[in-house]
Amino acid sequence: MPGGRLTQQERQQIALGLADGLAYAEIARRLDRPTSTITREVMRNGGPTAYRADLAHHATERRAHRRRQATRRGPQAPPQAHGRDAEAVREYEETFTALLMHQGLPKMMSRVLTCLYTTDAGSLTASELVQRLQVSPASISKAITFLERQGLIRRERDERRRERYVVDDDVWYQGMIAGARSNAQLAETARQGVKILGPDTPAAARLESIARFVDFVGESIARAAEQAREILYTKPEATSGGTAAPTSDPDRQPS
Repeated sequence: MPGGRLTQQERQQIALGLADGLAYAEIARRLDRPTSTITREVMRNGGPTAYRADLAHHATERRAHRRRQATRRGPQAPPQAHGRDAEAVREYEETFTALLMHQGLPKMMSRVLTCLYTTDAGSLTASELVQRLQVSPASISKAITFLERQGLIRRERDERRRERYVVDDDVWYQGMIAGARSNAQLAETARQGVKILGPDTPAAARLESIARFVDFVGESIARAAEQAREILYTKPEATSGGTAAPTSDPDRQPS
């Protein structure tokens, strides 16, 4: 697949595809680009309803100009841990952030969560987040408050009594269970409509079908989450073939 930055003509094609209601994967196929490239491009430039090709192109040029200035002004970035490719890491973080935004999380909250998930320690202080993301302390504070209320992160103090923000392994399980509860509420509300609209009416039949469908999906999600919860507490173990085989951690039990 071709590499390099998107051209202005490609951005115009993306805008046309969005206007026609095409999926990111279809737009990517037509441009011979990875779907992740299109997703990241759209989400970092206003989202599918506000994307403008000319504005996106100018914004990209400004970001590239700022990076060149920062490179000339400051020292080289410190080497990545474990010999990682710094540019590849940055691209991946942008892709992950765009995905979280596509799922409804605000941009700054997505950036903070991505930063925590891609940090080996899985935790950072507010000052570390400010430094990594190059934003104001107020922006970090607002994002942390939002993420904590959503149950996506938690706080703890380290040996120096500094407050650290941690991504908990159990977050994904809790999120799935919350989604299952939301489905159950939707099913209940749909069935209330059945009684009000009359059980023998087309509208009631439609709502009953929705309720049965959502019930089934919600129950399946909850059951699968319970069955798969142990995976969140399983450490990968390298094999001779270079792949990772899961091994349970006997000292870590789901709460």
